[in-house]
Amino acid sequence: METSAVARTGRIGVRRAAKGSVTEGAARAGLAARGVIYLLVGVLALRVAFGDGDRQADRNGALAAIADKPFGAVLLWALGVGLAGMALWRLSEAVFGAAGPDGRKAGKRLAAAARCVFYVSVAWSVLSFAAGSGGGRSSDEQSRDLTARAMAVPAGQWLVGAAGVGIAVAGVWMGVQAVRRHYRKKLKLGELSPRTRRLIDVTGVGGGAARALVFATAGVFAVRAAVDYRPNQAKGLDDTLRSLADTPFGPWLLALVAAGLVLFGLFSFALARWRRV
Repeated sequence: METSAVARTGRIGVRRAAKGSVTEGAARAGLAARGVIYLLVGVLALRVAFGDGDRQADRNGALAAIADKPFGAVLLWALGVGLAGMALWRLSEAVFGAAGPDGRKAGKRLAAAARCVFYVSVAWSVLSFAAGSGGGRSSDEQSRDLTARAMAVPAGQWLVGAAGVGIAVAGVWMGVQAVRRHYRKKLKLGELSPRTRRLIDVTGVGGGAARALVFATAGVFAVRAAVDYRPNQAKGLDDTLRSLADTPFGPWLLALVAAGLVLFGLFSFALARWRRV
């Protein structure tokens, strides 16, 4: 009887360990894939800032840049699988809870579920591109079309405005979290040397702030589209980045934000290595 119970407990432990290793591998692959996309979008945005904007500075532009390289198709499939791994990781957090003392709270699980849905969409887009379907329209076209459809429903103007405010607030919140170095709570700090910590802080703060600014700016454009009842004023990632060059700071602001997106890509690589999962 005792032998059977011990054996059963051992099998359960092995299954849990295997599931944990699979989830951890999926999470790290997903973070690395996210890093590649942010890195390439940042490089494309830098080219736009310096007058060489022949390609969209968004996810589709990044995928097209990869496809042009040797073994590009293999890299695209690897990216898609990695992002699917990110979705799997977020799903496991929604179902079982995330790492940390408050990882099982309802709010954390709902946020993980939302991220899971988002990364399922992103992974599908990348895998579709890898399969040769072209990956769909640009982020700008998708944003304008979604805004137009939302405005066509009853109270759609208010819906778009509320969504824009939510995106802008999320951007501000991400910026505050980055500046406060909230990400440190999720890192294996004991494995980091002082020099590595400093480098991660540079990428985490600089990259997080740049990403937050892009989110906040996109949210402001969505609010403006709702107020003016003009869906074409909503902007995707490429148009949002290009709009920064039209400010009084000119292309230099775009270049600074683009460099920040490159830093966020590097930060994602650091998370893939040292994040607690």
